Amino acid sequence: MKLRDKKPALVLIDIQKGFLDEDYWGGNRNNKTAEQISGQLLEKWRALHLPIFHIRHSSSNINSKLHETHTGFEFNDYVLPKNDEPVITKNVNSAFIGTNLKEQLDHQNIMTLVIIGITTNHCVSTTTRMAGNYGYETYLISDATAAFDRLGINGEKYDSELIHLTTLANLNDEFAVVWNSEKLLHEL
Repeated sequence: MKLRDKKPALVLIDIQKGFLDEDYWGGNRNNKTAEQISGQLLEKWRALHLPIFHIRHSSSNINSKLHETHTGFEFNDYVLPKNDEPVITKNVNSAFIGTNLKEQLDHQNIMTLVIIGITTNHCVSTTTRMAGNYGYETYLISDATAAFDRLGINGEKYDSELIHLTTLANLNDEFAVVWNSEKLLHEL
């Protein structure tokens, strides 16, 4: 059975212009082509007429790049929603909290999710964990996600690639199956 036969939903998390400002988020972003790859996956989903859900973060902090008054709130040009595609706005890390995402998935009898987006260690991780806990068959696409450098609790600096890979390792085979985009397209 091909993955497409399971009617997988593509869940695009926070692929917004605000994440193009690397310095604001910690610098040294990995996977600088994550938005392009996400756009390619989105086009494939559209061609196969599979369900798509666009998630965006709306920060309550007026100074945040993701506050609705900033251009950073807008979706990245590679993944602009089309009129009939649901757009869900959240204001916490999980796309399931304070939204109707689960209700929409359940209403359409969707049990398989493919998650992409930014950032790997924040909203992508939180949503992936909840998807796994809810019992969805969940796939996380490694090269369609990205992370930034992080400061540790003692001021030490952790490289974005290390943050990204460690997050993926924590999620793989417990909350989701981690694939790259090439593997996903092969399995579709």
